[in-house]
Amino acid sequence: MQFFEIVDSIEGNQIRVTQRDWNGILSLLGRAKVDERTWRTDQTLIGTVHSSQQDDHLLLHKVKSEGEWLSVMDMNTGEWSELEFQASRGYLDTTVIAFLPYGNVIGVMQGSTAAPGSKSLENWVNGLKLFTKPVVVRPLLSKAEVQKLATASGATKVEIRIGAHKAQALQNKSGRLARFLRTASDDYGDLRVTVTISIPRGGGREEDRQRLLADLQDLEDVMPGAADMAKAKLVYTNSNGGEYAQLAEFVEHHITAKRRVPAVDEEGNSIRILSAVQVILGVAAEHEEELRKAADLEE
Repeated sequence: MQFFEIVDSIEGNQIRVTQRDWNGILSLLGRAKVDERTWRTDQTLIGTVHSSQQDDHLLLHKVKSEGEWLSVMDMNTGEWSELEFQASRGYLDTTVIAFLPYGNVIGVMQGSTAAPGSKSLENWVNGLKLFTKPVVVRPLLSKAEVQKLATASGATKVEIRIGAHKAQALQNKSGRLARFLRTASDDYGDLRVTVTISIPRGGGREEDRQRLLADLQDLEDVMPGAADMAKAKLVYTNSNGGEYAQLAEFVEHHITAKRRVPAVDEEGNSIRILSAVQVILGVAAEHEEELRKAADLEE
């Protein structure tokens, strides 16, 4: 699943707006006729409102083409048969969309690789003219947290990957980590080499943790643009002299999550949609601080 934000498109610029009344919008859609929530272009998209967890959520369906071959199989006997399209019925690929109560942020979980994605949602919203201005549905990107390096007292673990096509950014860097990455790039060519360095906490390793932090600070200005992935567990000292660790990400990345979604309950009843909604909301709660920062919302 992935998180997106819905912004206005004004004269080619993508502009964030105040939180929309998604509950009201979904309530109206829930009372609309099928044709009023259907958008047809090269594909047919239909919105359905699903109530769960005391809130409304959106199911966006893509109607399968009549040219697609669909079959069903009895998994006990192995017998299979073709599914015949009927004029009044359609087979659907479905995506679950949950609207969070801040920043016009949504969590999206596709039911299959063929299910509607963010561009389909954008086309559907604009096609139905839900708003006076067109919208853009864009991935929500986490913030690069290089500023956390300035106040840290050490680093216990670093994971970083810089492809050879960006290794030129390391040429003027003198730290051990930069030299190691340059050597890996020279020796292995245009490969995605990931370097992981871990220093156990305690045991008189404070100096090693400080040196690892210095190596990261050496790369502070190039990591957000040159690294494919860069994160570290930083150590901080609190007011009473104790220590605590905090994970920092030094490259912007799409906020995504992989979770298992149960399809049936213990009695064999379908709970796929309910499960998807619960997973989206659970991940959103787990990453709320990161999501709010990505949407530039004050804490």
